Amino acid sequence: MKKDKKLLRIILFPVLLMALGLSFMIAVRWGSVEFSNQQIIGLFFGHGEEDAVLRTIIYNIRLPRTLTALMVGANLAMSGALLQAVMRNELADPGLTGISTGAALGAVTVMLVFPAYGALVPVVAFSGAAIACAIVFALSWKRGVDPIRIVLAGVAVNAVLGGGTGLLSVLYSDRIQGVLMWLNGTLSGRSWQHVEVLFPYSVLGLIAAGLCIKAANLLQLGDEMAKNLGLKVHLARIALSAVAAFIAAISVSMVGLIGFVGLIIPHITRLLVGSDYRYLLPGSALLGAVFLLSADTAARMVFSPIELPVGIIMAIIGGPFFLYLLRKGGKYKV
Repeated sequence: MKKDKKLLRIILFPVLLMALGLSFMIAVRWGSVEFSNQQIIGLFFGHGEEDAVLRTIIYNIRLPRTLTALMVGANLAMSGALLQAVMRNELADPGLTGISTGAALGAVTVMLVFPAYGALVPVVAFSGAAIACAIVFALSWKRGVDPIRIVLAGVAVNAVLGGGTGLLSVLYSDRIQGVLMWLNGTLSGRSWQHVEVLFPYSVLGLIAAGLCIKAANLLQLGDEMAKNLGLKVHLARIALSAVAAFIAAISVSMVGLIGFVGLIIPHITRLLVGSDYRYLLPGSALLGAVFLLSADTAARMVFSPIELPVGIIMAIIGGPFFLYLLRKGGKYKV
């Protein structure tokens, strides 16, 4: 069994990188207007500049959307992986723990109530996510964290925060049209401006998540063992939760509510490479990027020319998966 895990760890990352390249080319090539691989490759290498349609669609529409999907998918997957280490169960997820809804409420507050302060959306989204995560964590803690209590606390907090978002939508109904698609989770209309904002935050989040690997591995051993090995358990939980909230919040502020990526991807990656976060975290990031980009491509093409919000696709996929984990009991295996 251990030899199988080692073999999977060796081959997984090259396979994921190839899958990433393939999903990238499919997303850039296919859509309402289809281009050949030769046209796209030629454009990237400086040929075909005279084709205004090709340049506009690839450079100004599909490429920023694709890059945004890659970063958001990686961020949400890493956020879920870190939360699962903090709470030691596989039901933890930015959506189920209130992080996504808290970030959404903060972002919607700025977009609807204070639209002139759009630059503050990431900061306010992070604040909302951190508060929501702290509340769910506090409500679910009783001599440890139980998966069912997390679900119940998450449902309650999500309902309250979702009600707040709904209230703002009613009070500012004259402005809601601009954020309606965002509330359902969409990558439509993402531009280079979104990429420029998201990229530095994503790099910072990636570095911070990498620094959490040792603590995440120790937390899996249980509080007593982690303390004996010199880990300040409570401080580590706060730090990991803050990093998870940060990378999820910045993603939500850019694309809206996209659920279940942080639930599905770490679980699949854990089955492939085990629970060692040296492999689990980067594996989750790569698989999350591939998964969300593929889901967004499907959202664009399945009912073409009608485009679905990718959040709907993720809900269709993630809902049954969550029920399966809940039925299984949400056991966390080290």
